Amino acid sequence: MHPFREAVERRDPAAIEALLAEDVVFTSPVAFKPYAGRAITAAILRAVMQVFEDFRYVREFASEDGRGHALAFTATVDGRRVDGCDFLHLDEEGLIDDFTVMVRPLSGAHALAEAMGARFEQITREAVEASAR
Repeated sequence: MHPFREAVERRDPAAIEALLAEDVVFTSPVAFKPYAGRAITAAILRAVMQVFEDFRYVREFASEDGRGHALAFTATVDGRRVDGCDFLHLDEEGLIDDFTVMVRPLSGAHALAEAMGARFEQITREAVEASAR
């Protein structure tokens, strides 16, 4: 089991953040432009842990070189089932340097976009504060 999966299943935001490279690029399933940096990615992931209900990983795949991982999941957002996948790429130090999330169905993606949009001011504030430290 990948350490990121273990950290998520323990709902441990500090452990999740520790697995992110400083220059990680996060591509959201509901935003056009990727987000760059550990602070904003960690803040987004903390908010996602609040938004997703009944979250669980159901499958895990790894590339032959061990640097690419796909973690399939299921969750509920505002009463709508969401199926998705976290695609992780690891740098030379084993930290996540590229993180892409995809979700389906469209109704679930809309629910996720609404829930995350309502929290985005707080997410941005947390990221700015973390970057200032």
